[in-house]
Amino acid sequence: MQGKIVKGIAGFYYVHVVGSGVYECKAKGAFRKEKRKPLVGDNVEIDILDEEEKTGNITEIHRRKNELIRPAVANIDQALVVFAVTKPKPHLNLLDRFLVMMECKEIPVVLCFNKKDLSEDREWKKLQSIYETCGYPTIFSSAAKEENIDMVRQALHGKTTVLAGPSGVGKSSLINLLHPEAGMETGDISRKIERGKHTTRHSELFPLDECSYIMDTPGFSSLYVNDFEKEDLKMYFREFEPYEGECRFQGCSHIHEPGCRVKEALEAGKIPESRYKNYLEMYKELEEKRRY
Repeated sequence: MQGKIVKGIAGFYYVHVVGSGVYECKAKGAFRKEKRKPLVGDNVEIDILDEEEKTGNITEIHRRKNELIRPAVANIDQALVVFAVTKPKPHLNLLDRFLVMMECKEIPVVLCFNKKDLSEDREWKKLQSIYETCGYPTIFSSAAKEENIDMVRQALHGKTTVLAGPSGVGKSSLINLLHPEAGMETGDISRKIERGKHTTRHSELFPLDECSYIMDTPGFSSLYVNDFEKEDLKMYFREFEPYEGECRFQGCSHIHEPGCRVKEALEAGKIPESRYKNYLEMYKELEEKRRY
C-alpha cells in the first residue's frame, strides 16, 4: 500500500493511506544501514502487519522532490507563511528570512497576514504594498471572524503545504478552521496519534481532503541565513530580478557600486525600503561569517 508519513515519534511513523486510515509503522532495518531516515511528508510503501490494529512496516521511501532540515520535512509543494497584521506587530526581518529560506529551497510561498480584524486599514495596506510588489500571493485573514478562510483553503487545495511563522500569530486557530475534524480519516488520525497529547516539538501533517495536506511545524524563534555565500543572497530577493545584468558592474552586490540599477529602483520607490534594509542586514551577516 502507498501512503504519506503524517507524523514520526520515537521510531514510529504514522502513515496516512487515503481511504484506509492511519497505520503505525516501523522502518525496515535496511534504511538505518543506508543512513536514510524517513521524514514527515515522505511518500512510502508499507506492508500491513495487522489490519485490525492498523500496524505495518515501511518498505520503501519514494524519491523526494525536496526536503527541509529545520523542520525536517519532505515533499513540500508550498509554504503558507503566517504573520499577524498586529498583536504582535510583524517582525519584517524575520519574515524576509522565511522568504529567503523558501526561495533558496525553491518552495513557492503564500503569505497570510492574520488578525486583520484587529488592525487599521493603513497597517494591512502597507504590508500589501510591500509584498505584492515583490510578487508574493498575499491573503489577509481573521481566524477569529472567519474572514477570508475560504481564500486560504483554496490556496492549499491539491498541495502539501508547510505552515511557518512565529508564535502568537494565530496558526493554531487557522489549522482548527481548516482541519475537518468531523472527517472519518481525521478521526482515525486523532485516535491513532493521540491528538490531545500533540506538542509543537514534532512536525505533523493534517489531511484537509484526499489531495491536500497542511503541515504544522515546531515554532521558529529565529532563522539564520547561512546556507549560501553572500554573493548568492541577491538571487533570493525576487524584486531584484528585473534589474540583474543591467548594473554598470558585472556581479554588482547592489550595495556599494555606482551605476546600480537596484539602488536606482529603490530610490524611485519600485523596491520596498524595508526589504532592501533587510537584504543589507543579511548580507553583512554572511560577510561576517566568511571572516571566521
